[in-house]
Amino acid sequence: MTEATGSGAAARRANEAAAPYTVPQPPAVVDAAIWPSIATVPASLKARVAGRAADAIFKAAVRRLPLEVRYPDGTVLGKAATPGVTYPVMTMNRPEAFAARLGDGGLIGLGESFMAGDWDADNLTAVMEVFAASVGTLVPEPLQKLRAFYLPRQPRKERNTEQNTRSNISRHYDLSNELFGTFLDETMTYSSALFPESGEALKSVAWDGFPAAQQAKIDRLLDKAGVTQGTRVLEIGTGWGELALRAAQRGATVYSVTLSSEQQELARKRIADAGYTDAVTIELKDYRAVEGEYDAVVSVEMIEAVGFEYWATYFQTIERVLAPGGKVAIQAITIAHDRLMATRTSYTWVHKYIFPGGVIPSVRAIEDITEKQTGLRVRERLAMGEHYAQTLRLWEERFMARSADVRALGFDEIFQRMWLFYLCYSRAGFETGYLDVQQIVLDRRRVGEASNGSAQ
Repeated sequence: MTEATGSGAAARRANEAAAPYTVPQPPAVVDAAIWPSIATVPASLKARVAGRAADAIFKAAVRRLPLEVRYPDGTVLGKAATPGVTYPVMTMNRPEAFAARLGDGGLIGLGESFMAGDWDADNLTAVMEVFAASVGTLVPEPLQKLRAFYLPRQPRKERNTEQNTRSNISRHYDLSNELFGTFLDETMTYSSALFPESGEALKSVAWDGFPAAQQAKIDRLLDKAGVTQGTRVLEIGTGWGELALRAAQRGATVYSVTLSSEQQELARKRIADAGYTDAVTIELKDYRAVEGEYDAVVSVEMIEAVGFEYWATYFQTIERVLAPGGKVAIQAITIAHDRLMATRTSYTWVHKYIFPGGVIPSVRAIEDITEKQTGLRVRERLAMGEHYAQTLRLWEERFMARSADVRALGFDEIFQRMWLFYLCYSRAGFETGYLDVQQIVLDRRRVGEASNGSAQ
């Protein structure tokens, strides 16, 4: 990914109409019991000093970015635009609070300041694309080397041990089935779809084709795992049951594990309503505790919640339960290997507010771990990041269109701004190529095949 790539995408998106919804504004008084970091602007000596430094670094960075940053006093910062090109606009409402939050928490502060209303954007995804395209150079290199000593690190209680994982998963997936129902399609599938469109046509896919695109993603995974009549399937990460349903419709028997009680409840209901209770078992269980033997193992966007230290355990567990001749098909969000190595121990806004304990793998990390610590081998990959960008666009539009329903469920304006930031932040990663998503097919190392490291 280059800055030019991201810049061009953001400029094109800025030339489009503003987002087709109104972003809710924070209340005048924020509930500190619910949102302690949003209710109060950091005011310690450290925060004030760091805030001044962060303000200087931010302003120096945006002067060379394809972005307009507008301040209340009329100042506009950003790279000079060429004729006919419009850059995304970031509007500063409370610049001093923005600087204090940025200084105190780094990129955590960027997200928190949006949640608090310190800044706004007519097209949040386009603004985030500019930052995503230049993420490695926003902070001067000498200062990047100091971040390990300054920025917060992942709390020990959020490491994905067997004791902590249930809590980490619950904080996201047990928010409310009704909340997820406000923006997911009828399949209740919370991962990238696989649309039939490509190229420019992909950028305008509509909601009415969404369920079929989600089922196409699932069907491709099941095909690659060889799931047919009589196949014994292990699913790691149930979601809300759509994959288990489609596997059962093929005549397979499915054992699915989840750590979300909310997901388990709704998935079981969907399975029962479809008449597949005898074919599908859904248990509240850590993947490490799974026993038995399975002809196919499938797992959709669950490896991101495993944690860097436990990827080997994840694949060793899969290998342990995989029957001779069995196949594995996973869908995984991925990141470039150099970015993984630079950020794998970081504590980010996404960790704090969305996915505690999560780490996105690189393809190289998956290949290295499976080759050196298991007998599994990657046989095939399909990269489909552009499909995730459009999946997120559809979720974003649906979520914001149903803002009143979300509020009626008890999720306030701060939550809605948080969730919007999460969706746009994620979409920007896929739009710029900073993130990708892959369907990866694995099976066991074959007799006579070279082994790198010690297969177990």
